[in-house]
Amino acid sequence: MCLSYFCGYIQLPMAFNRIPLKSVVSILLLSFPFLLHAQLDRASVQPLLQKHIRILASDSFGGREPGTPGEVLAMNYIRAEFVAIGLEPKGIEGYFQPFKFTKSVRAGEACKLRVGRRALTSGTEFHPLAYSANASASGKSVRVGYGITATTMGHDDYKDLKGLQGKIFLIDASTPDKAGPHSRFAPVADLRTRIDSAIAKGAAGIVFYSTDSTLKVPELSNRIRVSPSTVPVLYLHAEHNGLLNEEGTLIDMQAEIVRDEATAHNVMGYLDNKASTTVVIGAHYDHLGHGGEESLYRGEPAVHNGADDNASGVAGVIELARYLKSKGPKSNNYLFMAFSGEEKGLLGSAHFTRNSTLNLQSVNYMLNMDMIGRLKTEEPVLLVNGVGTSDAWKITMEYIKPSSFTVKTTESGIGPSDHTSFYLKEIPALHFFSGTHNDYHKPSDDEQLINYKGELDILDYMITLMGSLDDKGKIAFTRTKEENNENTPRFKVTLGVIPDYGFEGEGMRIDGVSDGKPASKAGLKAGDVVRQIGPVKVTDMMSYMKALGQFSKGEKAQVGILRGKEEMKLEVEF
Repeated sequence: MCLSYFCGYIQLPMAFNRIPLKSVVSILLLSFPFLLHAQLDRASVQPLLQKHIRILASDSFGGREPGTPGEVLAMNYIRAEFVAIGLEPKGIEGYFQPFKFTKSVRAGEACKLRVGRRALTSGTEFHPLAYSANASASGKSVRVGYGITATTMGHDDYKDLKGLQGKIFLIDASTPDKAGPHSRFAPVADLRTRIDSAIAKGAAGIVFYSTDSTLKVPELSNRIRVSPSTVPVLYLHAEHNGLLNEEGTLIDMQAEIVRDEATAHNVMGYLDNKASTTVVIGAHYDHLGHGGEESLYRGEPAVHNGADDNASGVAGVIELARYLKSKGPKSNNYLFMAFSGEEKGLLGSAHFTRNSTLNLQSVNYMLNMDMIGRLKTEEPVLLVNGVGTSDAWKITMEYIKPSSFTVKTTESGIGPSDHTSFYLKEIPALHFFSGTHNDYHKPSDDEQLINYKGELDILDYMITLMGSLDDKGKIAFTRTKEENNENTPRFKVTLGVIPDYGFEGEGMRIDGVSDGKPASKAGLKAGDVVRQIGPVKVTDMMSYMKALGQFSKGEKAQVGILRGKEEMKLEVEF
C-alpha cells in the first residue's frame, strides 16, 4: 500500500514537518502497525458487496420481514456466507439464535361493549387498547373527567368523587388544556398512568373517549409493547360519545387481545483468535416486508427491498468477516452478527444481550452498521454515533482522518439501532450511518442506488479504527448523558420531511420529503435548506424544532428556503 493512502487517514502532528520523510514512515509503522493491512482489495470486494446487496434486496426475499419466508431466505444466505468464510457457529442452533416475538396484535372475537341497551360493534365503533387485560366487567358508569391527579398544578379529577368501587370509569383521553401529548400535564397524563390510577380507585373497567378532534386516537398496535393491566380497557369512537351522556348507565364490556407470535433468528459467526476479549460487529438484516406501520410509502402494498436499510450493513459485516479472517488484527476474537427484529424495536439485539451465547464481560466493544450504502457524492458525511461510550473512541479518531468524507459524531449510546442494546449492557458501542434519504422506508430503496465506493471507504475507515485499537486491550466504558426529554422542544405539527443530520451549514437541510405531508404539498424538495418558518429564524435542528412548536394543526406559515443559490418562500399548511 502507498503512503498517500495512509496520509488520507492520519493527520500528522506539526512536529513531523521537521522530521525526514523516511523517519516519519518508520514512526507511523511502529506506532500504528495496523496500517500495514488497513485496506480492502477493492477490485475483489466491490463485486461481493454488490452480490450480497442485490440478492438480499431482491423481490424474491419479500422485504425480509421477521417471521416470513423472506427472512428465512436471508438468514440462510448469511449463514452460507459465514460457512464459506470459515467462521464458527455461535448460535444455539448452529449459526442461528431463534427468538419469539409478537408479530401482530388484534382484537379477538370476544370483544364486546354494551352501553345501556345499545350493543356496539368491535373495530368500527370501539376497540380495545394495548393496556387492556383479557377480561370482562359490568357495572354502572361514572365520569371521572380526564382521570388526572395533578395537585401541584391545581387539578384533581377525583377530588369530589365518592363511591367509585366496582364502577366503569369513563375517561376523557385528552387533557385539561386540550394539548394532548404536548400538554403541561403530560408527565401525569399518559394512558397507563391514568389506567393505574383508576384501578387504584376501584375501577372494574375503563372506557376512554374524547371530544377533542385534534387528539390522535390511541390504537391497538404491536408497536406499543406494554404489560396488560388487570381490567378491560376500551376506546369508544367519537361518533358514539353521546351514549355516555347519562351518568350511571349500565355498561357491560369485555376485551380480548390476540397476540400472534412468530419466530425470528439472529445469525452469528465467530472468529476465534484465542484472545481474552471479543469484538462484536453487527448489522440488522430484517426490513419492512410489504410496508406496514413503519413505512413512509402511501401507495398500495409493495415490497420494501431495503437495499440501504440494511442490506448495505449486512454486506459490510460479511466482507469485514472475510477480511478479518485472512488479514485482520488478532488481539481480539470477533463475533459477526446479523440481527433480526430491529425494525420492530431492536428485538434481536436485545434478545442476544439478554441471552448471550458468550460471556458479555469479555466483549471489548461493538460496531454497528445501519445504512452505510448511501454516502453522498457531494459533501459526504459519515455519522458515527456513540463516541461518548468510551474515551478511547475520541482519542483514536482524532488521528484517523478520512480523505473521502467528513466524520460527524454524536456522544449518546442511545439511538434507533442495535448498538443501543449493547450500550445498555455497558459495552462501548458505535453506530456507523451514511445518512437518510428520500427512499428511506419506501419500496424505492433499491440496490442500484447504492454508492459502493462510499461503502468501501466506510469499511476501510472501520478497519483502520479496529487496527488502531488492536494493541490497546479492553477499552473502558463510559456512560453518556442522554437527552432530557423535558427540555426537548415540543411541537404539535410536522413538515413531513427527513432532516439531513449531517448538514453543518446554517438552517435545516431536507434529505427527503414524505408523500402527502405539508412539505410535499407546498413544493419543498430534498436538498432545500429551511432558513425560516413564520417569524422564527431556523439556524439548526433545535431552532427548527422550536419553530414548529409555534404552530398548531390547520395553521399556515411562510417557509423561507434556500434552493441551490435561490432564496424562496413557500406557504405551508400544517
